[in-house]
Amino acid sequence: MPITSPIAFPRLSTEEFGSLDYNIMPLAFACHKEVGRLADEAIYQADFAARLVEAGYEVQREIPVTATFRDFSKTYFLDAVVAGKAVYELKVVSKLNAEHEAQLMNYLLLANATRGKLINFRPASVESRFVNAPVTLEQRKAFTVDAQHWQGGTIAVDLMVELLRDWGTCLEIPLYHQAYVHLLGGPEAVIKLLPMKRGDILLGNQRFHLLEQDAAFRITAFSELSTGYESQLKRLLALSPLKAIHWINIGHERVTFITV
Repeated sequence: MPITSPIAFPRLSTEEFGSLDYNIMPLAFACHKEVGRLADEAIYQADFAARLVEAGYEVQREIPVTATFRDFSKTYFLDAVVAGKAVYELKVVSKLNAEHEAQLMNYLLLANATRGKLINFRPASVESRFVNAPVTLEQRKAFTVDAQHWQGGTIAVDLMVELLRDWGTCLEIPLYHQAYVHLLGGPEAVIKLLPMKRGDILLGNQRFHLLEQDAAFRITAFSELSTGYESQLKRLLALSPLKAIHWINIGHERVTFITV
């Protein structure tokens, strides 16, 4: 299996998760009230887990979920899984934001789980957000490929498509990027500092990820292709010694390969 988890998560409905969460959140409030808001994350994790066990819930902590492809492997850890079906991610930050939601969404998709919740113990009152991932792995693998504007050769396209057929779309871009760089030979072979010039004025060195000796690549996950982003790539390209930038956009239902 390209993505492995020790737990086979059931497909929870909103109502099923809500019913469970209704009984779990008072334990988070009690943890926050007694421990306060200044402890480290590990302290809240231990106390929250202990309260869940005392309340009669099965709790599994630091559950590994591993994505592998050929000789690349990366493991993520779920903070807490309650009753073998509900994922809880605990934070100690000033305020929850979209990045925290995206992180939990990535975990849910990797584990093929449907429901999870963020709990933040740092604010004066407990902050929480539901995160839902209703799309299945099979749906994430059912994407189309558009490479009509690609000039980077078929090997690079085939490599990314094969990776996505294993993992599916919708995962976080850093994971795809790390795997792609690894498969292309690793950071030492792919990442290069290249001189940037405006006319005769040397501006310094810019870090690029090279797909070929004279062509870089960029990976994005726009739901719709952005002409504004393509314009920015052209501006970057104009200042560099490169001949092209190959742009890979991993949308939910369509993966697009474009050479700028």
